[in-house]
Amino acid sequence: MDLHLNDILELKKEHPCGSRRWEVLRVGMDIKLRCLGCGHELMAPRRKVEKSIKRIVLEEEKA
Repeated sequence: MDLHLNDILELKKEHPCGSRRWEVLRVGMDIKLRCLGCGHELMAPRRKVEKSIKRIVLEEEKA
């Protein structure tokens, strides 16, 4: 999967704050994400993140 910095991802599972949208902060073997609902940051293995992605939010939908 082709992920880039500042991409907005919609994940399959909801975060406890109620948001499903995450911003990509770092890309590599591990991916660092920030929840757009509460600001929580986490790092997870690329494979795990790619399995949990529902879709990548398009530029028009970010606003």
